[in-house]
Amino acid sequence: MKILVPVDASPFSDAALDYVKKMPWPGGTRVIVGSAVAPVPMAYSEAFVPAPSQMESILEDLTTFHRDIATRGTQTLKAAGMDAQAVVLQGDPREAILDLAKRERVDLVVMGSHGRTGLGKLLMGSVASHVVAHAPCSVLVVRAEASGAAKRS
Repeated sequence: MKILVPVDASPFSDAALDYVKKMPWPGGTRVIVGSAVAPVPMAYSEAFVPAPSQMESILEDLTTFHRDIATRGTQTLKAAGMDAQAVVLQGDPREAILDLAKRERVDLVVMGSHGRTGLGKLLMGSVASHVVAHAPCSVLVVRAEASGAAKRS
């Protein structure tokens, strides 16, 4: 079995990692922990246009940050005896997750949800909702309290 766990350094993605870590998966299960570097929106004005080197530096810093997030996730899973690898994705997280799931032919995506509703969901969008609606495989959404503890129903 191949599982994809998208992470973003939030307690919500930590809850997804904890869920994966605690479940009794079949032998040979492999987990891909991915973190997406979203495009940097830049507002330009006549007074300031960032130099290409500044943009490169920003992207390098973001890539390092997301690599660290994914690496920490794999370390958590490896400490539990699981086979895990870290992947840094580029682009809109919604599409980057779907592209990786298709490319790697994953069986399951396990992801956290911020639980936004109403106006917050409309303004911020929902990565989890988009992945659920468009994934080529099953998607398990792990809900978590803001404190980071997974909700139990």
